[in-house]
Amino acid sequence: MRPKPFIPEQLEEHPDHRLDQNSGLVWHRCQMRTLYVDTDRSQVVYHANYLRYFEYGRAELMRGANYPYKEIEVSGYIYPIIKTELNYYTPLYYDDLMYIHTRPAKIELVKLQFDYLITRAEDEEIICTGFTRHCAVNKKGIPVEIDAKTIKLWQSFPTP
Repeated sequence: MRPKPFIPEQLEEHPDHRLDQNSGLVWHRCQMRTLYVDTDRSQVVYHANYLRYFEYGRAELMRGANYPYKEIEVSGYIYPIIKTELNYYTPLYYDDLMYIHTRPAKIELVKLQFDYLITRAEDEEIICTGFTRHCAVNKKGIPVEIDAKTIKLWQSFPTP
């Protein structure tokens, strides 16, 4: 089942964020162009590459919030992925410009989730949706409570 169309409106006070008129959710937006190496034999983007696009969107969101992932690791936290979900609707092809929309979603004591929505830049058609769920661990791999700066990021993410 296809999702409702994505109808983005730029937030004046946050130029890298879009409010979806259908869902009422705010998303951080970055752009990327598909590379030839991202395509498979059928000439469409290979399905697993969408996880790379999710990572790019997540890293850009964190960097835009002045909390790059590298800084998280230096502070002693690691957030490995423990679960993913991807829903594919229409393919991307070589050299397509896409928008990667990312938002912090659920947050618990030791787990957090980012949601994603990828659209084709030229028409905002939804290509793929999904999420990545992460667990906070220390450098020894032991689950720990989510760090304060990450919690602050969740709390300060723009709302409509």
